[in-house]
Amino acid sequence: MTRTRGRSRASRTRLSGLPDHIQPGARVLFVGINPGLRSAAVGHHFAGHSNRFWRLMHESGLLPHRLTHEDDARLPRHGYGITNLVRRATPGIDSLRPGEYTRGRRSLLVRIRRYRPEIVALVGVTIYRALFSAADRHGSRGPARAGAGHRVAVTRPLRLGLQRVRLAGSAVFLLPNPSGRNATLPYAAMLSAFRGLKRHLDNRRASRRRATRCVPGKPGAAAARRASGARSAPAMRTPDRGRREIGPPRPPGPR
Repeated sequence: MTRTRGRSRASRTRLSGLPDHIQPGARVLFVGINPGLRSAAVGHHFAGHSNRFWRLMHESGLLPHRLTHEDDARLPRHGYGITNLVRRATPGIDSLRPGEYTRGRRSLLVRIRRYRPEIVALVGVTIYRALFSAADRHGSRGPARAGAGHRVAVTRPLRLGLQRVRLAGSAVFLLPNPSGRNATLPYAAMLSAFRGLKRHLDNRRASRRRATRCVPGKPGAAAARRASGARSAPAMRTPDRGRREIGPPRPPGPR
């Protein structure tokens, strides 16, 4: 009887997906492509036997101590969130249908606007390509709007790390797929990418601290605001024109 209930629960998870673990204002929202069959069976994210996500999170310094897939609900305590682009669990991504990517993209944008994470970390190049069309990656330059059938323009070769695009106002950081099936990237390169995210978070935190120590009107105030990413009218026009954004701009928050 217990085994039957377990199979029934796993079957439901395959269709409905794993629960999201995220709180408003998260530092990073990690986005996987979709659950694998073992993750669906046990009800936790990145639970594959060969998946190295949790090891990478610890060894990169993103987590102060080692967690496992059974601890995924504890990620919000560290300022992180976790979700998937496509809810349905499959043995691999080859069986995912185009419509599932389209619906997953719309749903992801809703979650980003709702929870407003600072950074959306796409765990795998496949997710990036699903969100940003190939035609746009090779030269389309029109602005992107959620729900309008347009996607972002990306004119540079795809690289891991911080991207020049945004999702509904959040910065985008591209990480490698940590699955053991990803034989194209050695573990050292994966770890380097995760450590890059840790450095980026540390730099953002240091910039904020410098900004809070700076008294308005003093010589260093403007520089500290720029370093922390604070918006100003001139700064919005001068940066890199290659940046595009998916989804409507966020409404201004309370002051």
